[in-house]
Amino acid sequence: MDIFDILTLLGGLCLFLFGMNLMGMALERRAGSKLQDLLSRLTSNRFVGFLTGMAITAVIQSSSATTVMVVGFVNSGLMTLKQATGVIMGANVGTTITAWILSLGGINGASTFLKLLKPSSFTPVLALIGIIYFMFAKGNKKKDTGTILLGFAVLMYGMDTMSDAVSGLANVPEFQKIFLAFQNPILGVIVGAVLTAIIQSSSASVGILQALSSTGAVTFGAAVPIIMGQNIGTCVTAMLSSVGTNRNAKRAALIHLFFNVIGTIVWLTVFSVFDMIFAPAFLDTAATHLGIAVVHTMFKVACTLLLFPMASLLEKLAYKFIPETDAPEKIAELDERLLATPAVALERCNSFAIDMAGLAVESLKNSIKCLVSYSPELAAEVREAEDKTDHYEDIIGTYLVKLSALQISNRESRYAAKLLHAIGDYERISDHAVNLVESAEEMKEKKLKFSDAAIAELKNLAEATIEILDLSYDAFIDNDLEKAMSVEPLEQIIDRLKFMMRMSHTERVQQSQCSIETGFVWSDILTNLERTSDHCSNIAGCVIDTHRHNMNLHESLRKMKEDDPEYKARYEELAAKYLN
Repeated sequence: MDIFDILTLLGGLCLFLFGMNLMGMALERRAGSKLQDLLSRLTSNRFVGFLTGMAITAVIQSSSATTVMVVGFVNSGLMTLKQATGVIMGANVGTTITAWILSLGGINGASTFLKLLKPSSFTPVLALIGIIYFMFAKGNKKKDTGTILLGFAVLMYGMDTMSDAVSGLANVPEFQKIFLAFQNPILGVIVGAVLTAIIQSSSASVGILQALSSTGAVTFGAAVPIIMGQNIGTCVTAMLSSVGTNRNAKRAALIHLFFNVIGTIVWLTVFSVFDMIFAPAFLDTAATHLGIAVVHTMFKVACTLLLFPMASLLEKLAYKFIPETDAPEKIAELDERLLATPAVALERCNSFAIDMAGLAVESLKNSIKCLVSYSPELAAEVREAEDKTDHYEDIIGTYLVKLSALQISNRESRYAAKLLHAIGDYERISDHAVNLVESAEEMKEKKLKFSDAAIAELKNLAEATIEILDLSYDAFIDNDLEKAMSVEPLEQIIDRLKFMMRMSHTERVQQSQCSIETGFVWSDILTNLERTSDHCSNIAGCVIDTHRHNMNLHESLRKMKEDDPEYKARYEELAAKYLN
């Protein structure tokens, strides 16, 4: 093996790792909504968690990514430690799918069928399809599909390149001695752990081992301890991601470590005893691509069968290492670890935005109650809600900007834009709620009163405002196009009500039924209620634009007023209700 073979080996390794990373990221984007569905079905049932972890890892081809995601969920309070334990165990089994895919590279045979199964036969076709999708398809989903195929082609080409580069080592005695030394179980475990810790992917390190097995120098006796060591090395990613998290998230990372270390110690002991007593001949035979995939899967399944019934003991062990304290547990509201899976991060933002919307709507309704009958307790609730919505807007907005900077689908991009606009409107609605409370306090402090006619008009406007609040809120949380379309006619009615009520109040002042000082408060109240309806219209418009794949709010509203017969019918219906 000369310097050129070494350069070829390095090039093949780089292509292999790049292809695996490229394919994994595209799979995550392509399967975004499916990941949301899987995670939404999580229960305290550990077996369901196990199946979920296995399915997610099989889809995104990385147990490290799944475990980091789990640490983020636990840190955000989305997942309990009990749920996390099952998912972590499932992720360890799900990662074996990669080795089975790579084992195709070891297929040998003269028949046409076997030749077609070799990646070198079908990978060029996949690469061709992938490049056509990637370069010429318009939809993001098709482009992601093309990226997956291209990633797979690069991965398999890198695998073949590595195998070809190391083939010359088959007759090098020094290389054979190295793998003979790895038959020492402890040394094999250390090598497997260190290699996997460096590249932070057990799937990739198993693939490298499969490539080296093409030399014929890698025996099963050397491969088994290395595979067990890889199981420990993959824990590095989760341990690093747990830095700065709360206690429960750190425990989740520890459970991942304990699961792999204990499983390795137990089965390495069994393997060593079995080898010493029986000295089976197959351990001295050369390992194959398929054989390594089988050993990898058997080891992962054996660890799960051993430790799944003892999952609660792993939790207790984690609590021993990280005990409870009197200090309050800090829950990360929007954990940046979830940005690794944009679809899940977006769903988390949506949950927070819904909470924020509910808070702002309730706050505005409480402020209207204060206008009718002032209560210091209600006023305090409105101000507290305003502080919370300010906080929500800050953290959600910052998170969405970071999310939008990532490579996300058009659907996710539109939804992120909808949330970004909506949280701004809901924050302003809570500001208007505080303004209304201040108007109520001014009335109370100055002992001002509205006439009976003014109170009747105010109740009518308040009823219309509450209706538009509920309509826009329902349209937002349910992404309901029909309800969103019903908002704009009501906003126009509220605009007319404001104009009519100002004119009526001017007449009452002229007739000395109301004072000029009361008129200033009246004007402030009308302005805040009317502007609230404007924000509701904006929120509904965002829902409409999201459905129509168009983020031109004003154009959408203009077309609706000019061309939509349902808009006119709805307007007439509301006019009969509020303007008569």
